[in-house]
Amino acid sequence: MWELIQSNRRKSALLIVIMALVLAGLGLSIGWSIAGEGGGFFGVAVAMIIWIVMLLVNLAAGENILLAAAGGREIAHADAPQLFNVVEEMKIAAGLTAMPKVYIIDSPAPNAFAVGLKADRAAVAVTSGLLARLTRDELQGVVAHELGHIKNRDTMFMTLAGVTMGAVILIADLYVNGLRFGGGRSRDSNERGGGQGAAIMMVIALVLAILAPILAQLLYFACSRRREYLADASSAQFTRYPAGLASALVKISGAQAGKLEVSRALAPMFIVNPLAAASESSSIFSTHPPTTDRIRVLRALTGDVSLAAYEAAFQQTHNGAGVLRAASMQGVTPIEARAAAPSAAVPEPPVLPGAPAMAAPALPAAAQQWRAAQHLVQLSAGYTTIACACGVNLKVPQHYGLPFVECPKCHQQHPLPPDGGQP
Repeated sequence: MWELIQSNRRKSALLIVIMALVLAGLGLSIGWSIAGEGGGFFGVAVAMIIWIVMLLVNLAAGENILLAAAGGREIAHADAPQLFNVVEEMKIAAGLTAMPKVYIIDSPAPNAFAVGLKADRAAVAVTSGLLARLTRDELQGVVAHELGHIKNRDTMFMTLAGVTMGAVILIADLYVNGLRFGGGRSRDSNERGGGQGAAIMMVIALVLAILAPILAQLLYFACSRRREYLADASSAQFTRYPAGLASALVKISGAQAGKLEVSRALAPMFIVNPLAAASESSSIFSTHPPTTDRIRVLRALTGDVSLAAYEAAFQQTHNGAGVLRAASMQGVTPIEARAAAPSAAVPEPPVLPGAPAMAAPALPAAAQQWRAAQHLVQLSAGYTTIACACGVNLKVPQHYGLPFVECPKCHQQHPLPPDGGQP
């Protein structure tokens, strides 16, 4: 595993350098087309400054920016004990030095992603739809996959590569829009440099402005696909139950349908791309391997679930082609797969103080799971729950704005603090 992590680091560094060269080349061509030969170096300087500023911002608060962009809200252990127990179990299995923070995203589409430039800044975000649909074994497989990304330093790479790709796209868009609305070369520079040479450089800059973002995205996506296989292998190793992740991928890929709206830069970080979840084809524009292919490899794992066994299963399903480094397979100790965990009772929302002692009608397990997930979303959003004597639980959002809330069933009025917060 350590050799694979080191290989990931080397590949990440090389990829970042290549993307930075693409960025510098774009800045050079744009600067040259606008201000002549001397402007090329100025263009490179401006491109590097934009990149460094964006990089510093993301190094300082990149995790928070990505989580906020996805609509994630942090939750506490008391809010979701089972989820935290799963994350803690997988943190120990992965050998991480710090407990990742846990976030929830209010979306019916099951999905998850992880962020973190370092293990002590890592976080795992899951959607309410994921908690509502998955069994404990399936949830464990997904969490282990995401912690595998953290363990393998994938989250650091995705953040840095995403920033570089964003800088390329930003500069290219600014240049293309500048040509559209104001022209690309000043009158003085035209008089100094000659029209023919300026026209040639403008064409070159325009071509690079169109192609550079595509090239940056292809580099970003290509490395992302390979890392998904390694994270799947890590999940099988951490959980010792690859069928859990395989079953979760079936549910996740079949329940997206555009319900989770995220940016193109954030989508590759999810366990299944929410913008292309239904696509089973593999192409250079794919951010993930086909989900059916990942499931097929996981289901081919029987008995041994080590990295060497995953490599053997991959070769078995891909006509001998491998995905992990052969040197990393030497001396790997077999890991015996475990049986499926017994079905656990779905946690109910906590009993509220003052609630009447009355038997509630039993709900099907699936309905209980959905209700528990929605209760967690409301807790993370700062809702206050008030138990009325008639048996109705009133959910009051933060900053409600009124001094009281009226029960729609018995019309009893319950006083609220002036800020509409916790009563």
